[in-house]
Amino acid sequence: MTAVATASETIEKRSFLEVWVITIGHALTHWYPATFYVLLPIIGHELGLSYTQSASIVTAQALASAVSNIPGGILVDSIGRKGLLMATSLAWIGIPYMLMANTHAYWLLICCAVLIGVGNTLWHPTAIPTLAARFPERKGLVVSIHGMGGNIGDAVAPFIAGTLLGSVAIGGMAIHFDLTWRQVMIYNVVPGIFMSAMILWYLGRMQVTGKGKGKSSEKSLPIGDVLRGFAGLLQNKTLMLLSTSSAFRSMTQSALLVFVPLYLANEMHYSPRTTGFVMMSLQLCGFIAAPIAGAMSDKVGRRNIMASAMAMTAIVLLMMVFAGGTPIFVLFVALLGFFLFAVRAVLQAWTLDATPKGMGGSAIGLLFAIQAVGQSIGLLICGVIADHYGLLSAFYFMAFTIVLANLFVFVIPKDVVGKA
Repeated sequence: MTAVATASETIEKRSFLEVWVITIGHALTHWYPATFYVLLPIIGHELGLSYTQSASIVTAQALASAVSNIPGGILVDSIGRKGLLMATSLAWIGIPYMLMANTHAYWLLICCAVLIGVGNTLWHPTAIPTLAARFPERKGLVVSIHGMGGNIGDAVAPFIAGTLLGSVAIGGMAIHFDLTWRQVMIYNVVPGIFMSAMILWYLGRMQVTGKGKGKSSEKSLPIGDVLRGFAGLLQNKTLMLLSTSSAFRSMTQSALLVFVPLYLANEMHYSPRTTGFVMMSLQLCGFIAAPIAGAMSDKVGRRNIMASAMAMTAIVLLMMVFAGGTPIFVLFVALLGFFLFAVRAVLQAWTLDATPKGMGGSAIGLLFAIQAVGQSIGLLICGVIADHYGLLSAFYFMAFTIVLANLFVFVIPKDVVGKA
């Protein structure tokens, strides 16, 4: 009896260690673009890009993600080597950023962004269903821990990037880095490449097969079954409404990540280091909110958490507009992170609640594909608004999109697996 209990405890510990390894990997998938957002005002100034052109670089990534997320999710559900897929994704996302550091042409930046969008499609359909399948009763919590990794990457990377572009005072002594944006982008990729090798070593042979020690009950399916199951996902009303809501929410989130640094740098004339610090505060508040929202959604339901958090997001966005150009604007940026990022993991957990077993990768791929369509549309609209009416005007559009996202939550059916 003792031996059996010990073995069970070992499996549980090993499983949760895998949660942390996957979470660190997720942090680095966000580290790359978080650095890019801080560098984008400098890149735009050097290359003479308009706000629409600057936004179009991220739009190209979102469009590539939209096209490739669905086949990526289907691929994930039909392949058992989850660790290998995550390691491949992490390396694939990083390498194009190294290419960006050596280009002087706008069109090459677009091409690299497309490569990033394709590589990114493998991570979430692999990682999120794997974690949810291992902890079905704590789905909201483990998915939120995974989301916290993204918040950490998004928080730390901008501050480090901003510091490397200038200097930092330690113990009364100033350390001057004064790196160029190209050097920062190259150094930025090194941790991700290292972590990719770590994931390959630690999780490279991990398969979600439902057999053996520490394995999940969710099995990989033959490609034919996955394709037939995907057709059913398209007829799943709950999943499609969640995805549509997420698309409008993603319009808000992606536009904020691009246009808040642009506003701070170009309108408020903050240094890269200060801009990075503000973006870090946005993500750290999200880091705090994610596990709280995830755990609460397991107990009181996904719908209640999502509706209240998105309503508060809209209110804070409008307050940011009225506080534009003042230090209070920065405080509202931080507060916004608490409500905006609380929703992300809850939405993903709700998606998996409504998904048949074995189709988690395809469902997450579909969710992220529709999100990416929303991102690309939202970024271009915000770019055009900013070019014609000023950067602050774009925040009105962001508030409008998060209100639309919330409206879809109220019409989602209640008869889904898990708590809605």
